[in-house]
Amino acid sequence: MEQIRIDTEFITLGQLLKMTDAIDSGGMAKWFLSEHLVYVNGEVDQRRGRKLRDKDIVNIPGVGKFQLVGSENGD
Repeated sequence: MEQIRIDTEFITLGQLLKMTDAIDSGGMAKWFLSEHLVYVNGEVDQRRGRKLRDKDIVNIPGVGKFQLVGSENGD
């Protein structure tokens, strides 16, 4: 599982898709989520605006599994 460090309280699922290179631009998020299953903490989620916070786990089959790590952990 790859760790993604965030420096804000949260990022959106759409932002994570772009950060992980699952999509090339933010505008592709809605399409990607309608065509692919994405799991947030073990549950399917298709909301590109879904707020992801410290310790959330996102599984994008074919791309990878990611855990968000907030800046307060270890900085």
